[in-house]
Amino acid sequence: MSRFFEEIKVNGQKLVETVERLVHEGNVRRIIIRNEQGHTILEIPVTVAIIGAVLAPELAAVGALAAMAARFTLVVEKTAEKTGESEPPSSAL
Repeated sequence: MSRFFEEIKVNGQKLVETVERLVHEGNVRRIIIRNEQGHTILEIPVTVAIIGAVLAPELAAVGALAAMAARFTLVVEKTAEKTGESEPPSSAL
């Protein structure tokens, strides 16, 4: 598996909705929320957050952040499954 990062700029009112959508995508490993100055405000390890009710407090914190500022940058760490090249069929002798 390879990892790559994607940056998404969102308004405060769309922050919770965007984070929820990203969590449900399934290939997201971590979400980092940064303010307009580029400072990290919150880092959510999604692979851990999905297990159980750990995600609820994280989303509450995201909601509180959304009310405080106008613009955020989400840095999303995703995994990309390597597409395995099919092996040529073995010849029967």
